[in-house]
Amino acid sequence: MIFLIIPFALIELYLSLKTGETIGFFWSVVWIVLSFALGMMLLQKSSQTMMGNMQSMRQGKLDLRRFQNASMSYFIAAILLIIPGVFSDLLGVIAFFYSLYLQFIAKITPEGTTHFTKQGDDDVIDVEIIDEHSRSDRDS
Repeated sequence: MIFLIIPFALIELYLSLKTGETIGFFWSVVWIVLSFALGMMLLQKSSQTMMGNMQSMRQGKLDLRRFQNASMSYFIAAILLIIPGVFSDLLGVIAFFYSLYLQFIAKITPEGTTHFTKQGDDDVIDVEIIDEHSRSDRDS
């Protein structure tokens, strides 16, 4: 795990310093505040997005794997946008666009139906009739 954190932190530091050098301190602070606000907004809307993904899965437009990928990429995008830094924001935007792709473009061409589809009629009631009198008459 440490082998992933150290390169990430070094890339983050380098890109943040280069970007701050290019656009200035004020715009760097504006960038950090806006990306934090966007990440918080995504995190607050995650329950609505999850319900929409569940509806799409129920309708057969998303399979379980795409549902998991869309939900996780949306959550990861929100977390990465909350973390201050240019590299994490870039990764967060990529994860967010992947989530949008799975939520909207992948829904257009459904792969098939899931096991959530209804079968049968809604008006039919299935009952079993037990005739008590005919059984007692046979025993006598």
